[in-house]
Amino acid sequence: MHSHLLAAAVLATLVVSATSDFAFYKLSLIWPTSACNTGSECKSPIPGIFTIHGLWPQLADDRPVPPYNKITNKCNANPTSPDDILVKLQPIEGKLRQLWPSLRYNKDDTTYWKVEWEHHGMCSEYPNDPYAYFNAALTLANRYNPLQVMGIQPSDKTLHQVKKILDNVKKKVGAYPQISCNMLPKVGTLQLREIRFCFEKEKPPTQLKDCPKKVDDRCTSETDDYIRFPPPSPIFSSPNITWEFVSS
Repeated sequence: MHSHLLAAAVLATLVVSATSDFAFYKLSLIWPTSACNTGSECKSPIPGIFTIHGLWPQLADDRPVPPYNKITNKCNANPTSPDDILVKLQPIEGKLRQLWPSLRYNKDDTTYWKVEWEHHGMCSEYPNDPYAYFNAALTLANRYNPLQVMGIQPSDKTLHQVKKILDNVKKKVGAYPQISCNMLPKVGTLQLREIRFCFEKEKPPTQLKDCPKKVDDRCTSETDDYIRFPPPSPIFSSPNITWEFVSS
């Protein structure tokens, strides 16, 4: 009996230590037009800028750290509950609504933030400081505007080689990002859905590093994949929102 309990305790310790000792952060920025033109029901207006998907602690093999669970993944001792983060986010709520909105019509912004905190923030280096965690993401997103570093602009007609985008970013910021793609239904054209920047594990994260995997989701080849970067619709986008507006 005691041996079984000891084995279970050792296993639990290994699981916790493996998941809590993450290797780096990944900042994922989403292009709302690509996220919303594939049949997803999005809110109007659809932002005309890259918005934040999340700031994710990643393991060395580029798997995300599993969400906090007090039994299977107690990555931090007593992290702040998702239900308690909103009052702490009040000083930056306006910035979050502009740069970290929920795109889905059936999920409000605050619910989205709670989900991201539960899935990623509670196992970050900020388990009891949601303000610092979310503000770190805002700071990084404001510093690395994809429209300024990718070397391409939205267009209905142009297809871009993924490798060229990756190389453009490498030359501009000194590190390779990760490109995530989806596919435009019926047409079968790949689209740029997200660009993700990787950072050394620091508090706060500031030092860029090459992402271990340069392509993700529907994109599988740097050289063979050519992708669309669709322009925002003038009807549904909000061109008055700028990255300078949300700067700290």
